[in-house]
This record gives sequence, structure tokens and C-alpha cells, in this order.
Amino acid sequence: MWLGPARVFYAGLLGATAQRSLGGHGVYVSPTGQPLRMRLAGGSWQSGELLVVPAQVPHQVAAEHPLVLNLLVESESVNPALLPSVLRHCGPVDAPAFAQSVREGHACLLAIARREGPAGFPDFDSLFFGAALAPPVLDPRIRTVIARINADPAAPSPAQDCAAAVGLSFSRFLHLFKEETGVTFRAFRAWKRARRLLYHVRQGASLTDIALDTGYPDSTHFSHSIRQIYGLRPSDILAGSRRLAVHQ
Repeated sequence: MWLGPARVFYAGLLGATAQRSLGGHGVYVSPTGQPLRMRLAGGSWQSGELLVVPAQVPHQVAAEHPLVLNLLVESESVNPALLPSVLRHCGPVDAPAFAQSVREGHACLLAIARREGPAGFPDFDSLFFGAALAPPVLDPRIRTVIARINADPAAPSPAQDCAAAVGLSFSRFLHLFKEETGVTFRAFRAWKRARRLLYHVRQGASLTDIALDTGYPDSTHFSHSIRQIYGLRPSDILAGSRRLAVHQ
């Protein structure tokens, strides 16, 4: 797993996922070309070697092959009007050249990791999309709040406090945040907190310690939130990551 502040690349076990709802633009690619299956919000199953799902869209993914390649682009880091065409879809996408480029990008990362280590990794966007993705144009007040949460997702960040910090009323802040980012403040904060789990998958800490380190009040709340977002229990995520190399 290649884990950055606004991008994630994962090559590993898919697992028996239930419905999930991630906080970024997601791309799933079959490493072998065998079809993957996806259903959106409990609808009918669709299949293809390349699946795309926008941020916060509930979906379930399944495959005959146990492995999957998965790109994740944080929604607040890109301009939605200038996304590459492949990221503007929802569901299976007929783009074999792009699917193959993701497989080749994975092979490139493996070769570099063996030869040079993660310090030699190329730029994520250039590797997978051919060029840097255009950044968003955000209201400076919303950008300030996003930076605050990204800097420490585990810290308490009540909407009331964030609104006051940027000089907005509570209701105006919630409306502006959704308008600027396309997601609710609550969903955004929940995703960023759950995303911190990815930094802990190889640390060997207990679930209780991880829950506290990532800002959850207790392990029950932690397990419920992680399962809603990833479609897997935290214990299953950790078990499936035992042989995972994590590069930051």
C-alpha cells in the first residue's frame, strides 16, 4: 500500500466486503483482467475489469480472484469539473488502456521498491493519470477547516468549533462546507478519522489502542464506524494486512 496525504494505492486482498462508503474517488482494477463485480447502494450487480465510484457512494465489490488494485483520490484534493474522464463515471467503465496502465503502475512500484525503496517512487498522479490532477478552488475558510482536520483527524473537531474558528455561523458553515466539497461535514470528518486506520495496519497494536489513537471514544464505536466505511471489521482489516508492505 502506497499511502499519501491525498492519494492511496492498494494492491492486496479484497476480502468479503459488505457495503462500504469511502471518502474519495475510488478506482478498482482487476490485476488479472478477470471481471470484478460491483453493486451500488444495494442495487443489481454489474461487472467489469475496471470499476469507478465517486466519494461517499455506498457500494459493494466482489471478485473471484482474491486480489484487487485500488486507487483512492481524496475528493477535496481535486477539482470535480476537471477530473480525468475515467473518474467521472460510477460503475463499470470500458477503459482497457487505463486498466492496463494501473497494472503497469503497480509493476513499476514493485520494481522501484525492490531497487530503491519508497524514496524512489514517482509522483502518484503522473504514474496513474499521466499528469497532476487539477486542485480545487475552495473558499479559504473551508480550506482552513480541511487543513485542520487533515493535520490531526483524531483531534476533536466539532462543527461548532470549526465554524467559530473561521467566523461563520453554525448553519452557514455546514451549508458552505457541503457546497464547497460535495459532502457533509460529518461524513468528511468520519472518513478522515477512519482513514487513519490505514497507518496502523502493520503496527501490531491492539484494537482498543488503535481506536483511541485514531480518535474514537471506545472500541465499539470504532468497530461500527470502520465497518460502515470499509465494509469490513477492523479485526479483518488487520488480519488481511499481515503481509502488506506499507509505504508512506
